[in-house]
Amino acid sequence: MSAADHTPPAATDVAGHDDNQIIAERRAKLARLRESGPAFPNDFRPAHRAAAVLQHHGFKTREQLEAEPVTVNLAGRMMLKRVQGKASFATIQDATSRIQLYLNDEGVGPELHEAFKHWDLGDIIGCEGRLFKTMKGELSVRCSSIRLLTKSLRPLPDKFHGVADQELRYRQRYVDLIANAGTRDTFVARSKTISAIRNFMGSHGFLEVETPMLHPIPGGAAAKPFVTHHNALDQQMFLRIAPELYLKRLLVGGFERVYEINRNFRNEGISPRHNPEFTMLEFYAAYTDYRWLMDFTEQVIRDAALAATGSTTLTYQGCAIELGQPFERLTIVEAIMKYAPRYDAAMLADATRLRAELKKLGADVEGPQLRNAGLGALQLALFEEVAEHQLWQPTYIIDYPVEVSPLARGSDTRAGITERFELFITGREIANGFSELNDPEDQADRFLSQVAAKDAGDEEAMFFDADYIRALEYGMPPAGGCGIGIDRLVMLLTDSPSIRDVVLFPALKRED
Repeated sequence: MSAADHTPPAATDVAGHDDNQIIAERRAKLARLRESGPAFPNDFRPAHRAAAVLQHHGFKTREQLEAEPVTVNLAGRMMLKRVQGKASFATIQDATSRIQLYLNDEGVGPELHEAFKHWDLGDIIGCEGRLFKTMKGELSVRCSSIRLLTKSLRPLPDKFHGVADQELRYRQRYVDLIANAGTRDTFVARSKTISAIRNFMGSHGFLEVETPMLHPIPGGAAAKPFVTHHNALDQQMFLRIAPELYLKRLLVGGFERVYEINRNFRNEGISPRHNPEFTMLEFYAAYTDYRWLMDFTEQVIRDAALAATGSTTLTYQGCAIELGQPFERLTIVEAIMKYAPRYDAAMLADATRLRAELKKLGADVEGPQLRNAGLGALQLALFEEVAEHQLWQPTYIIDYPVEVSPLARGSDTRAGITERFELFITGREIANGFSELNDPEDQADRFLSQVAAKDAGDEEAMFFDADYIRALEYGMPPAGGCGIGIDRLVMLLTDSPSIRDVVLFPALKRED
């Protein structure tokens, strides 16, 4: 690596001033710190957290705090600072909240107080002192000692505006988390959501498992994979697009209820609802079907909403969303006729008219996915054009055509239809589930149809997975399986308009 590779990146102006000059001044301060001893000490252990201190002592009066002194030991990032006469005030922020510090010569000594006056916003400091209430009633720490633990070389964003630039917020999430309490709240809610899901699944007899992220054959979904190469094995590998086929191998092996909270990778476009790597909950239960799955999925989502928000009634982008009531269930045709009533049953049963209407709406009817599409696939394409975006309240779309559901069990009573559903909330797909296809010969035929579609130019069509067919030949119990998009669920629960708002480090084009 050349010396040029070690050069610090050019300063990005997140604070509205000359960052390069400020960074140079802070580096000079750091150089002076190095002369006097360890510049980044690691021997301070905070015993308290700001939120707990505020909760346990914030209600006390000045007199109570004087009569019963409370000493605390805290650490955090300095977010505000002001010098007022012979005293100095600072606000530090830890992982839980913010609290004010008070310093003077008497408390910490004139030399340390003078040094503190030259510390900068963003510095991480540790302190010890007694709690008191200011004249304005703010709980504060009267410092008896204070230490600089980490010198911040870059300025924080303007304290009144935070990080307003969306691109910068996603690219420099660490700054976004420092400056914006709302961002921290979003990711706390995400963590609560995932924890609640784990607890819920465990309480219903599901075993959490881990399956490979590197696949010799991509499968489990219709998607374009990322391709890599394993040097030691000297073979092409694919990043996981879904864990489905591995989880169902476990059903064959005798695990009757399994789930995985997994990272998937799909080499597709980026949008407010798509990130090339994303998180899914996938679960499979033997001796169930898609009707059971719909009831259970509702329970999973309600429980997660209660854990993350305390309610099953939410507001998303100004619209009330009710998760507490049974979710509506509509077929594809029923949904089109409800949300686009200009289409009648006769028209929706006519493939020629459907194809003409899709062409009029701008769909690529000559592309590989629709060129040879049957009636069911054309109906689905029209649904996606005219109805899907209107499904704001929780709605299951059920009974998908076989040709777009290569892993779903076919209906015993309706030819060409599978026992499959997709759940839509706020106009976007949240979950996809179905009664599982466990007939190895039928599955092999479906894979062959997918291979033909891939040969015809459909990059999202599936490969033929011979080992999965072999597993089915040993016998998989009747089962149901479902995938829930964690990122989109968290978008709903936190009222976030973009998937990038709920992914800590979303995919971005590399900086020049």
